Amino acid sequence: MGHHSPAAVWDYRIAHEVSKDWNGNSQIMLRNPQGASARVSLHGGQVMSWKNEQGEELLFTSTKAIFKPPKAMRGGIPICFPQFGNCGHLEQHGFARNKLWSIDENPPPLPPNDSNGKSFIDLILKPSPEDLKCWPHSFEYRMRIALANDGCLSLISRIRNVNGKPFTFSFAYHTYMSVSDISEVRVEGLETLDFLDNLSQRERCTEQGDALTFETEVDRVYLSCPNAIAVIDHGKKRTFVVRKEGLPDVVVWNPWDKKSKAMLDIGDEEYKQMLCVDGAAVEHPITLKPGEEWMGRVELMVVPSSFCSDHLDLQ
Repeated sequence: MGHHSPAAVWDYRIAHEVSKDWNGNSQIMLRNPQGASARVSLHGGQVMSWKNEQGEELLFTSTKAIFKPPKAMRGGIPICFPQFGNCGHLEQHGFARNKLWSIDENPPPLPPNDSNGKSFIDLILKPSPEDLKCWPHSFEYRMRIALANDGCLSLISRIRNVNGKPFTFSFAYHTYMSVSDISEVRVEGLETLDFLDNLSQRERCTEQGDALTFETEVDRVYLSCPNAIAVIDHGKKRTFVVRKEGLPDVVVWNPWDKKSKAMLDIGDEEYKQMLCVDGAAVEHPITLKPGEEWMGRVELMVVPSSFCSDHLDLQ
């Protein structure tokens, strides 16, 4: 193979490296030939970093983030399963983001477009005896995290019920986007939709604006959303495009100043540099009968804002 050019022999199956973080947990670095990268921790199956080919970080991580299991890190893309939010006896946002995942050596076949031209890693989470005590349902949660040639990051989750009885869960990819200044950001694709307002006892409201902008704390679940949402950052002149499948809802969250001051693992002013926009299934939780499998995927892409407004079809 020595006579081929490096581009011709780029092997996507081995286009990742495994190393240890400072807690001794394995982390996987995905790279594409153009220089983009994504770093994934086996603690929580969490994407910790996603950089474009210029090396700019696209995800927000708090400078005060606590990198200590069993706590999930504040930033990146924590996985919220088997619940989003805080209800019942389970910990907030469920336990998947606090568990040690494994590399999946025998992943199920995925469509060719989820493999070709991508650097990817397959992870798996199965319940421990302790998990089964607090949530008595046997499941296999497989996740593929892939970085494409164009720098696009995708997460594909497949959750199977290997139980003798049905179970129900809610879910979100809790995506912390890095933005120039929250006052310079607008979200398009949510106009006219109903949302549940978590700041008003989940009251159901309707979005009145022609785009969502930010002047105060926001904690909302938008319902029955289109499959593509644009997060336009005027300060950085770039747009995050979130495409989703199997995830009807979109969570939008920014803690603003008072809540940030009350949280230990975020700086007082850091709310200005972040916005969470999550593909989610919250309003109508998913029920799996024995043997059934659910799939939910999100694809994140960053494009120059000028390109976006002219060429992006948000349907």
